[in-house]
Amino acid sequence: MSRRNKRARGRSRKRRRVTAPVAGAAAAAPAHVPGGPQAASESASAVQRSGAGIERGGAQSRRSGSSSRRARSRRASPPARGGGLDDLLPVGKRPPAPWHPLPLSELLILVGAIGAVVGLSRGISHGGPPLIAGLVAVAIGTVEVTLREHLSGYRSHTIILALIPVLVLDSSLVLLVAPFGTGLKLAMLVLDVVVFALLYKLLRARFLDARRERVFTRGR
Repeated sequence: MSRRNKRARGRSRKRRRVTAPVAGAAAAAPAHVPGGPQAASESASAVQRSGAGIERGGAQSRRSGSSSRRARSRRASPPARGGGLDDLLPVGKRPPAPWHPLPLSELLILVGAIGAVVGLSRGISHGGPPLIAGLVAVAIGTVEVTLREHLSGYRSHTIILALIPVLVLDSSLVLLVAPFGTGLKLAMLVLDVVVFALLYKLLRARFLDARRERVFTRGR
C-alpha cells in the first residue's frame, strides 16, 4: 500500500509539472479579437493612420509657427537700404505740422496759386507783384510740407529739397555774374553741381535713418 501511494504521488507531481507551462502559455497568449484576424488587421491599420495624422498635424503646426515667426521678423526688421519707387510711397501716417490742426502750409499753397494766376492774367507789367508774392507763398508752403515729410521718413523728397537751395543760389548769382565772362559762369555751374551733390547725400542719409526708425516703430 505504501508503494502504491508513493507511485500515485510521483505521477501527480509529474502531471503538475507538465500542466504548469501549458497554463503559462495560455496566459501569455493574446486575447481573442472579435471578428477574427481581419478585424485585428483593420484596427491596427486604423491606429497607424491616426498616428500618421497626428504626425502630419504636428508638422503643419510647426511649419505654420515658423512661417509666422518669419513674418513677424520681416515686419519688425527695418529694410537695410532704400531706393527706387519704394521711397516715393508713404509709410504710416502723415506727420502733423507744429500748428496742427490749422492747415497753414496748404492755405499758403492755395493762396499763392491764386495770386500767381491773377498776376499772369494781368501780365508781367501790371501783375508782377501778385505773381511774385504768389510764387513765394507756394514755395514756402511746398518746402514746409516736403521737408516735414522727408525728415520724418514718411516720403522722400531728396531731389526737390536739394534743388531748391541750388536754384536760389543760382538765381542770386546770375545777377552778379551776368556782366562777367564765360569762365565765371562755368565756375558757377560747377559750384551748383557740388552744392547739389552734397545736399543730396546729406538729405538721402537723413531720410534713410528716419525711414528705418519709422518702419521699426510701426512693426513693433
